[in-house]
Amino acid sequence: MIKKCLFPAAGYGTRFLPATKSMPKEMMPVVNKPLIEYGVDEAIQAGMDGMCIVTGRGKHSIMDHFDINYELEHQIQGSNKEALLGDIREIMKSTNFTFIRQREMKGLGHAILTGKELVGDEPFAVVLADDLCVNPDEGVLSQMVKLFKQFRCTIVAVQEVPKEDIHKYGVISGEMIKDDLYRVDDMVEKPKPGTEPSNLAIIGRYILTPDIFDLIEQTEPGLGGEIQITDALLKQAKAGCVLAYKFKGKRFDCGSVEGYIEATNYCYEHMYKANTKKVELDKHSTRKSS
Repeated sequence: MIKKCLFPAAGYGTRFLPATKSMPKEMMPVVNKPLIEYGVDEAIQAGMDGMCIVTGRGKHSIMDHFDINYELEHQIQGSNKEALLGDIREIMKSTNFTFIRQREMKGLGHAILTGKELVGDEPFAVVLADDLCVNPDEGVLSQMVKLFKQFRCTIVAVQEVPKEDIHKYGVISGEMIKDDLYRVDDMVEKPKPGTEPSNLAIIGRYILTPDIFDLIEQTEPGLGGEIQITDALLKQAKAGCVLAYKFKGKRFDCGSVEGYIEATNYCYEHMYKANTKKVELDKHSTRKSS
């Protein structure tokens, strides 16, 4: 039902300067994979095969990453290094990538609107690559797709956030309709301390219905002079139905240095080492059988 995933990837990543002066924050590696590849993996696991990426100036390496590097392929052909490209080759083989440039940084709402040409008139997912979500059993987007099949409306992922940090997020309030699922009745972008409607913060996973584009076009610039997706979502909630889902899994804020380090340590211990061990076992069993 949902075949396309939109990745807003035009931001400057200023919290990681000077590293992001010449490298997109979405290409910062967590162990041996760039952040955006983790998001693409999650979308593929949820059944999506159309990756729509909104880029900006200086973001060519994102396009290059999801393309063939003939010189590199030639250099490592036949060596033990070739296996390291297995995952990205499989992604390129099974997935279509389209790109469009956001010429001005006018907020997340504007970035999503910029992707309208790529998405078309159908429901779609949105992934913010610097929110790295991990669940070994079922990815966050997969969980949300199941809910969309049942409710057929916009769904945002939320998690409980400490009170001292809640002012950094879009925040929802609503009626719980079943465990971990809320019907949204209010939504505020980065509320002032003491005014937040709850401690449930929106994180970078959305499933949006296509009427969101018209609502974004009708939305005036809000906080910081930017077009906020939360303002458009609130209009949608008032007119119909928006659900907030408290997802199962771990989320790392890789837009912050602390979250990035935590994600790297976690992925090294729980994913990279386990995968390396599996590869070695496969090699050992292959040698024995031959």
